[in-house]
Amino acid sequence: MAYTHNLGYPRVGARRELKAALEAHWKGQLSAFDLEEAAREIRTANWRRQSGLDLVPVGDFSLYDQVLDMSFALGNVPERAEACQGTVLDRYFRVARGRTAGDAAGVAAGEMTKWFDTNYHYIVPEFTSGTEFTLHPQRILEQVDEARDAGVSAKPVLIGPMTYLWLGKEKDGSDKWGLLDRLLPVYVELLGLLAGRGVGWVQMDEPVLVTDLEPRQRDMFAGAYAALSGRGVRLLLTTFFGGLGENLDLALGLPVDGVHVDAVRGREELPAVVDRLPKGKVLSVGIIDGRNIWKTDLAAALDVLEPLDARLGDRLWIAPSCSLLHVPVDLDLETDMDGEIRSWLAFAAQKLDELRLLGRALDRGRAAVAGELAANAKALAGRRSSTRVHDPIVKARLDAIEPSWGNRRSPYPVRSALHRRRFGLPLYPTTTIGSFPQTAEIRTARRQYRAGELKREAYVQAMQDQIRRVVSAQEDLGLDVLVHGEAERNDMVEYFGEQLRGYVFSGFGWVQSYGSRCVKPPIIFGDISRLGPMTVEWITFAQSLTDKPMKGMLTGPVTILNWSFVRDDQPRSRTCLQLALAVRDEVLDLEKAGIGIIQIDEAALREGLPLRTSQWREYLDWAVGAYRIAANGVRDETQIHTHMCYSEFNDIIAAIADMDADVITIETSRSGMELLDVFDSFSYPNEIGPGVYDIHSPNVPEAQAMVDLLRKAARHIPPERLWVNPDCGLKTRQWGEVLPSLSAMVAAAKTMRTSTVIDV
Repeated sequence: MAYTHNLGYPRVGARRELKAALEAHWKGQLSAFDLEEAAREIRTANWRRQSGLDLVPVGDFSLYDQVLDMSFALGNVPERAEACQGTVLDRYFRVARGRTAGDAAGVAAGEMTKWFDTNYHYIVPEFTSGTEFTLHPQRILEQVDEARDAGVSAKPVLIGPMTYLWLGKEKDGSDKWGLLDRLLPVYVELLGLLAGRGVGWVQMDEPVLVTDLEPRQRDMFAGAYAALSGRGVRLLLTTFFGGLGENLDLALGLPVDGVHVDAVRGREELPAVVDRLPKGKVLSVGIIDGRNIWKTDLAAALDVLEPLDARLGDRLWIAPSCSLLHVPVDLDLETDMDGEIRSWLAFAAQKLDELRLLGRALDRGRAAVAGELAANAKALAGRRSSTRVHDPIVKARLDAIEPSWGNRRSPYPVRSALHRRRFGLPLYPTTTIGSFPQTAEIRTARRQYRAGELKREAYVQAMQDQIRRVVSAQEDLGLDVLVHGEAERNDMVEYFGEQLRGYVFSGFGWVQSYGSRCVKPPIIFGDISRLGPMTVEWITFAQSLTDKPMKGMLTGPVTILNWSFVRDDQPRSRTCLQLALAVRDEVLDLEKAGIGIIQIDEAALREGLPLRTSQWREYLDWAVGAYRIAANGVRDETQIHTHMCYSEFNDIIAAIADMDADVITIETSRSGMELLDVFDSFSYPNEIGPGVYDIHSPNVPEAQAMVDLLRKAARHIPPERLWVNPDCGLKTRQWGEVLPSLSAMVAAAKTMRTSTVIDV
C-alpha cells in the first residue's frame, strides 16, 4: 500500500486570514493572544483539508517565515534583538521587520533573500565565530501537541542542519561550516523531545542537496546524519526543486529511514534513484507539481508509479514535489474564472485530491477511479486542442525577430553624454523605484471600479488625484527624477497581465511572498500579445504635471514570466520572448509620447537562475536576451533603467552588465552594501543605484545612516555613476514613514554632493 503524505501547506489561509491578523497585530489592534488564536484556527483548517493522508506536516506553519522560526528554535537570535525588552514574539517580529506594534525603538531587520529559485523570501540566519546554539522547542512541540489533540497523524517538519547553515551568512568573515559541531547537539536534543512526544517520522528538509555542493560539504553531510540517526524517530530526508545529480549516492547513502525526491523537476533520474535505493529504505516520490497550478496528468503519473509500487510495495510513498506553500489554497473559490481554463487547473486543495486519487488507484487499481481518470483525461485533451492557446500571429512575429533588435544603437559612454545634456541631473541624482503607498482610498476606488460601482471617468479622476499627490510630494521633497506612483496598479505583474492576451486571473489565488505580503500570480495559458498601450495614459498625465523627468514604469519580461504561473506546454524561453515583444511595444509607445526615462524592472531575473551552475549559461542567454529585446528599440537619447531586489547578484554580475541598462537600481541596505564588493574585481560599466532605504521595515532611516551607505558605495562606483534611491517600491509603506524617509534620503544625497569624504 502506497503511503500518501504532504510536505507543507499554504499558511496564509484561503482568504488571507493570516495577513489580516498579522497586520492588525502590528497596528496594535490585535493582541498577541488573539494573533495566536487566529493562527491556531488556520492550522486547524489546514489539517482538516489534509485529512485522509497517511502523514500530515506539522511545524510547516509560521507567523512570518519558517527559516526565522528555525533560527529562534535553535537560539540563533541576533544580539540586537535579544537586547530588546518584550516577549519572544516581540523579538521575532523585530528581526523580521525591524520593530513591532507600539515599539518606537528601531531595530535593524534581518536580511531577506529568495528561498532557492522561488519568489518566497526568507530571513537570512546570521552567524559569527562566537555563535552558540541553544534549543527553544516550544513552537514545534506546541504544534505537535495541538495536532495530536486534533487527531492528526503528525510528521514534524524541520529545516535540516546542512541547509540551515547553507542559507545563512557569516557576519564577521568566519567559517559558518565550522559551527556544525555546535549545531548538531541541539538537533539531537530536539529529536529526542519529539520522540518523547510519540512522534514516528520527522521530515528533515535538505533542499541544498539539489545544488552544487563542495567536497567538504558533502563530507559533512555524512557526519551530520550519523549524529542524528538512531534518536528514537525515523528521519525522512526531503529534497526538492530539482534532481540530486552528483549528490544522488550521497543522499541515498545517508543513515536515514527514507528519502523524498522531486519527480517533477528530477523525473529523468527517478530510475537511477530506484535502482540505487538501499534495501529497507522508504522512497517518497514527489509526483505532483508543488510549484505550478496545472492539473496533473494522472494516467501518466500512474504509468510512473505503478512499476515502483510493484517493486517497492509499502516502501513507496507519494507526495507533491515540494511544499504547497508556493501555490494558492483552493480553486473552488474561483467561481468567476473562465470555466474552460478553470478545468485545466489545480490549487493546493485540488492537488491533495489528486494525491488521494493516485493513492486509491495504486491500492485498488485504476478501475476503482475510472471516472476520475476519464474526467482528468478529458480536461487535459481540451487544453491541448483549445484554439485559445496558440496564436499564429504571435508565432509569425517571433519568427521575424532580428538580432539587431537586442542592441542599442550606440555604446553606453555615447548614450551617457546625451543623457547628461538632456536631463541635466546633479551628482548623486535621487529617485524612487516606482510605487508609492497604496492607501485604503486607492484600494477602495479600485474595488468599486471593478465591481461596476464607479464609472470609468470617476475612476480615472480618482487615480489622477492620487498621481497629483505623488508628483507634488516628490517635488516638495526635491527628488530629481519622479515617478507617477502606480496608484492604478494592483500588482506589478497582474496589472500588465490584465492587458495581455494569453492570461487568466484568479480572485483568491494568493501566495505568500514574505510575512503578510501576498501576491496573486496571474496565469499564462496561451500565446502572449499586447492588447494596446498599458501605461502611456498614466505616465504622460504625470509628466504633464512637472518639468522634471518622469520615469515610465514597466515590469520586464523575465519578471512577468517568473512571477506568473507559466504554461508547461512550451519552453519558458519562448513564453518569455513573447512577453519581451509586448513590453518592447510599450517601451516604444512611451518614447513616442515623450517619456525620456523608462524603467523596466527585472526584480526576478536571478530568481529564475537554475540551482545548478552548469545550467546557468542557457538560462542567462535567453533571459538577458529577452530583456534586451524589450529594452533596446529606443533612441540613444532615451535612458533605460532596470531594478532588481532581494537576491544575490555577485555571481551573475557579468550577465547583469550584459543587459546594458543605462542605470540599474538594486537592494543593498539590509546587507550593508556587501553586494557591491564584487565591483572590486569587476568593472561595472554603467550607472548604479544601490538602495539606501530599507522599505521592508517600518523604521525611518536617518540621513547619516544613508550617507554612510553611500560612502561605502562610492568606494566601488565613481560618484558620477551613482544614484540614490530606496531598495524597492514604496507600495507597502505608509505616507507617515515614506515622507520623512525620502526627506532624509534627499538630504543624504545633498551631503554627498558637497562632501569629499569617502569611507575607505
